[in-house]
Amino acid sequence: MIIELSGTTSSEIAAALVKARRNAGSPAMGMVGTIVVVADETTHADALKAVNTAGREHPSRALVVIPRPGRGKGSLDAEVRVGEGVPGEAVLLRLHGELAQHAASVVTPLLLPDSPVVVWWPVGGPKIPAEDPLGVLGRRRVTDAAATRRSTIDFDSRAEGYAPGDTDFAWTRLTPWRALLAAALDQFPATVSAASVASARGNTSADLLAAWLQDRLRVPVDLKTSRGPGITAVRLFTDNGEIALTRTDGKVATFSIPGQPDRPVALRRRDPAELLSEELRRLDPDDVYAETLRCLVERQHQPAGKAATGAKKRPAAAKKQAAPARKQSAAAGKQPAAGRTTKSVAKPGSRGAAKAGTRKAMGLRRRRCCCTATSRHSRTWSRRGW
Repeated sequence: MIIELSGTTSSEIAAALVKARRNAGSPAMGMVGTIVVVADETTHADALKAVNTAGREHPSRALVVIPRPGRGKGSLDAEVRVGEGVPGEAVLLRLHGELAQHAASVVTPLLLPDSPVVVWWPVGGPKIPAEDPLGVLGRRRVTDAAATRRSTIDFDSRAEGYAPGDTDFAWTRLTPWRALLAAALDQFPATVSAASVASARGNTSADLLAAWLQDRLRVPVDLKTSRGPGITAVRLFTDNGEIALTRTDGKVATFSIPGQPDRPVALRRRDPAELLSEELRRLDPDDVYAETLRCLVERQHQPAGKAATGAKKRPAAAKKQAAPARKQSAAAGKQPAAGRTTKSVAKPGSRGAAKAGTRKAMGLRRRRCCCTATSRHSRTWSRRGW
């Protein structure tokens, strides 16, 4: 059943929901929560389809907010859907004019009482979801950094303003990858010295996966670019061999452990409906995501090459202590062996010393030819090993 309301209010929408439920023959509400979807005219259809698919596992009331800001008096148009293949209830809310800036006042009376609220932004999302007027209503706030162009800036602001309940579909997509990598280390317990992640260019999930490996294993992680789709390979380097999880077609991956035959593993790319269903199963704060987010920001602000190599700069005190030792070893190497005569050494700063230093830097050595000692060609220079 579909009920269209034009120029309506929140109380009229609530009354229409009760009427539609009674006409459908189900006066009791069997829904477990409310899903608030913030979309636009181009994305709300796909988002509502994902909510309906996830609703078969988690029947909920879906409130799809479609802001249409502009000048003029604010108005509200609604479309109530009950039945017609919808496992719960769905309401499309189009907010016109000034009312688009006050979506929370429209949504609050329509929330199911004493039930959790999940707020989902299918495209991008606010910089700090917990401070958004609609995000304040949610126990769980779901964004998708892969749907925005400036994911690095979004992660910077979200790491700074993180609140328990924040999550992102870029992180949810990594659940099977993280499970397989953890299982690999359980089957082959070895010390990991380094790791690498290969993916298509600009893949935010790969950035999070590299940050998660670096944060959990405390090893340098190299991020490489491949043709895709998505993440194509993850490799953990150990002294006994390489643990690899490679996926080239986006469907089936190859699981490789030293000393064991390669195994195919189903690892297909999941759609938004499956990702949303996973987020609805767990509504508790994700502390691992918060730590990974902080590590990701640290990796992005490190100088180029430092995060990949893991090289650490020695303090100045250690350099001062090592300098005398180097001088002593150099002096010991210049002492002549017993029974041998020493050759004259050019004084520092002289022309001969400059030539000797240049020859040494270029890899040249002195070689005599067949000419006489008085000939100007008595000495020539050749490449070392000629």
